[in-house]
Amino acid sequence: MPTILFVRGFRFFFWSNENNEPIHIHVEKGDAEGKVWLSPRIRIAYLHGFTTKEKKILSTF
Repeated sequence: MPTILFVRGFRFFFWSNENNEPIHIHVEKGDAEGKVWLSPRIRIAYLHGFTTKEKKILSTF
């Protein structure tokens, strides 16, 4: 799972083969995890375990 970016404690990464899912990236910080769709438009698929403040930060990226 190659890491794309580390920023403000968030780690953004991807898996090389996730079958037929649309293009997306995973994010984690501590025990929290999430998925962000990149196609056909950028949107959050889910964010589990993040604080409200962390969710707000992620929504600004």
